[in-house]
Amino acid sequence: MTEGTTSAAAEGADTLTRLEQEGEIAADYLEGLLDIADLDGDIDMDVEADRASVSIISDSQSRDLQKLVGRDGEVLEALQELTRLAVHRETGDRSRLMLDIAGYRAEKRAELSELGAKAAAEVRSSGESVRLKPMTPFERKVVHDAVKAAGLRSESEGEEPERFVVVLPA
Repeated sequence: MTEGTTSAAAEGADTLTRLEQEGEIAADYLEGLLDIADLDGDIDMDVEADRASVSIISDSQSRDLQKLVGRDGEVLEALQELTRLAVHRETGDRSRLMLDIAGYRAEKRAELSELGAKAAAEVRSSGESVRLKPMTPFERKVVHDAVKAAGLRSESEGEEPERFVVVLPA
C-alpha cells in the first residue's frame, strides 16, 4: 500500500467514525424526544451517501409517529433541523444528517424518483423542457438524481420556498 492509499483509507475510517458519532448523538436526542412525547418507536442508524441516516420506526400500526411527520413532512423537516442542531452542539461541526420517521422519506423518495423518470421521458419524447412544482431541497435532490439516471440534465430555478426543478432536453 502506498502512503497516499493509507492516508485515504484512514481518512475514510475517520469520516465513518464521525458519521457514526453523529448518528449516536442524534439517536440519544430523538430517544429523549420520544420519551417526552410518550411515543413508542425504535431508532435505526446507518451511514448512507456520506451522511448519517437515522430512522424512527414502530412495530405497531399506530398512527402516533405520523404526528412527528406532520402534513407534507413539515414536522419531520423541523425535527431534522433540531436534531442537526443537537449534533452541532455536541460536535461543533455542521451535520448533514437525514431523518426518516415511519418510512415517510423512503416512500417520498420512491415517488419522487418515479416523477423524475416520468419527466425525463416526457422531455425525451417532446424535446421541450419540463418545469415541476416547487419542492424542498431533499425533494429536488431526489428528482435531480432520477433525471441524471435517465440520462438527461436538470436545474433548480427560483427562490425558496418556490424553488423548482426544470428538466432539460439532451
